[in-house]
Amino acid sequence: MSGEPAGAVGLVLARPARLLGVEPFFMEFIAGIEERLAERDLSVLLHVVADHEAEIAAYRRWASRGLVDAVVVVNPVADDPRPAVLDEIALPAVVVGDDHRLPSVRTDHAGPVAEALGHLLELGHRRIARVTGPSALLHTRARTDALLAGCAQAGVEPVIVEGDYSEESGAKLTAGLLSGPEPPTAILYDNDVMAVAGLAAAAELGVAVPDRLSLVAWDDSTLCRLASPALTTMSVDVHQFGVSVAESVLERIDGGPVTPRWSPTARYLPRGTTATAST
Repeated sequence: MSGEPAGAVGLVLARPARLLGVEPFFMEFIAGIEERLAERDLSVLLHVVADHEAEIAAYRRWASRGLVDAVVVVNPVADDPRPAVLDEIALPAVVVGDDHRLPSVRTDHAGPVAEALGHLLELGHRRIARVTGPSALLHTRARTDALLAGCAQAGVEPVIVEGDYSEESGAKLTAGLLSGPEPPTAILYDNDVMAVAGLAAAAELGVAVPDRLSLVAWDDSTLCRLASPALTTMSVDVHQFGVSVAESVLERIDGGPVTPRWSPTARYLPRGTTATAST
């Protein structure tokens, strides 16, 4: 890139656009990024695409036209092709997640999963299920590994089913779990939307929450606080997460070393959807 600064930081989301209307995470995340970037008269250029191929095409287009000064790369996957492409086209980038090739803002996934599991075990739960996000995502795999390790240590065999963060998958997968011969007494979800949908699915099946079923959401959005009963969550300061990412992006744009950073740690926040396991 050459010439005058573009005055923008690019963020491409390779995900169904319909999810952005119901999932609060990315809107809070982007607000945090923009708050910090605004201090330098920079803005976020947001582009929603269907897949990584379209995402890479956007990076190449932005680089050739000088439309952005840097990009934020989210949702790393196994054998991720994006870092190599960004290096090839010399487009400065910060990865949200673990990556040894580019500067990154890392997240502790194992600790919060262990904390959530520990609380459920203390409440006497032994039939535990998890509704995950897409299995290709590295953070999904890290959470799954942490849950399996913790359950193995406790002598528990969890049931793990894969969702896509949508309301539809949360409802369908929860109904399937509760309709089995040995339904779980506790379900941990990978986001808030699936958890709220799961709460509604349990109600439709006549499964009382939290008397017969405990639910734990990930991300403490307004959706969780307004649910009835209000959802127990693994609460993350998503806005501060975005601010931290913006700090790394600014250092990347300035051309100096990028400070190693971690996202705010998710913390267990009990509300009305967790209780002692029913016998």
